[in-house]
Amino acid sequence: MTAHGRSIAGRALHPESLMMGYGYDPARSEGAIKSPIFQTSTFVFESAEAGKSFFELAYGLREPNEGEIPGLIYSRLNNPDLEILEDRLCLWDGAESCATFASGMAAVTTSLLASVRPGDVVLYSAPIYGGSDHFVRHVLPTFGVEGIAFAAGVPLVGTARDAIHSAVRGRRVGAILVETPANPTNALVDIADVAALARELEVDGHRPLVMVDNTFLGPVFQHPLQHGADIVLYSATKFIGGHSDVIAGAALGSREAMAPIRGLRTFLGTMASPWSGWLLMRSLETLKLRMTAAAINAGEVARFLAAHPKVARVYWLGLMPEDDPMRPVYDRQCSGPGSLVAFDVRGGEAEAFRFLNALQLIRLAVSLGGTESLAEHPGTMTHADVSPAEQARFGMTPALVRLSIGIEEIGDLLADLGQALDAV
Repeated sequence: MTAHGRSIAGRALHPESLMMGYGYDPARSEGAIKSPIFQTSTFVFESAEAGKSFFELAYGLREPNEGEIPGLIYSRLNNPDLEILEDRLCLWDGAESCATFASGMAAVTTSLLASVRPGDVVLYSAPIYGGSDHFVRHVLPTFGVEGIAFAAGVPLVGTARDAIHSAVRGRRVGAILVETPANPTNALVDIADVAALARELEVDGHRPLVMVDNTFLGPVFQHPLQHGADIVLYSATKFIGGHSDVIAGAALGSREAMAPIRGLRTFLGTMASPWSGWLLMRSLETLKLRMTAAAINAGEVARFLAAHPKVARVYWLGLMPEDDPMRPVYDRQCSGPGSLVAFDVRGGEAEAFRFLNALQLIRLAVSLGGTESLAEHPGTMTHADVSPAEQARFGMTPALVRLSIGIEEIGDLLADLGQALDAV
């Protein structure tokens, strides 16, 4: 097996094994078992001719020769840490190309801006992360782009599908942004059905790209490209980073779909730093272990909450009833339920706040996907910019609490939840 190999004696290696060394040759870095941090802004060319050749590729002035890869120029364009990281992220989702960013929002906004033009429409599932919601509803309109929401958690058939076509009115749809499971309700969106909808919305040879924010389940428990998505988006801050110590994002897809996004990233300057790239490579080695352990804990938490008299409803994919209309989507699209658990306390905002203020082990903070368990109140925190009417329309109540379950000892987590519910 070479430093770049993906198989041993004909056996294809799994991503969790390849995360340890794929894309990196220790012989090129003094034998260091881990990639060094290439904390440099610029790179020395071997010759003027090499510099010219590198820039020709970087600016698309010519097609690469067979086997030719872009040379290192400047860390706003490429950097060894980011290139290795991007190669490894591609393995999880089966993507051809990946671009890493300074944040999840940088990944979302750069990808959308690369796909729209004035007069376009962007369709998006709701509820969606508050930052993405704000960008679509308040920022894109300043560029002449209208956002149109459709509900997560319900099949896109009949009147729901007709309503989308009616709202679009034959206009060009630049992109369809989907977050599944939805933040914070865990409502699912059928990616394959959205891909079919995108084909229906093709205008003058333009089919809108389907972009899926896969932060809640990916890249371990869901692989959107396999179901018809064009671009997979991540807040890599979350599970991919997984230790609440780095801000980053990623976009993945085919080389063709990613080319405009990678190009715009260069000129917006929204790429991740070498240090962030190195931290993410460190975390990828334990990604599956962490996500699996957290999901097991989340199952125990969800069942505990579902049986508690002060809890009105629990939103966790592992408790989805067999007769739920989205159950076939879960069975086909997801390989696990993840570790995000939302629930409605009996009462309203006041009762939710009493619960949150009484927690001792679980930390009251936004974000998710770290080793520690976190709790927040979406209606007044991550989704505070979403109007009460819109929150109600898409299933967010004042009593809703979102938990990101970590890898603590499960008995300790249940004890903390129990004593906090006693305070309600």
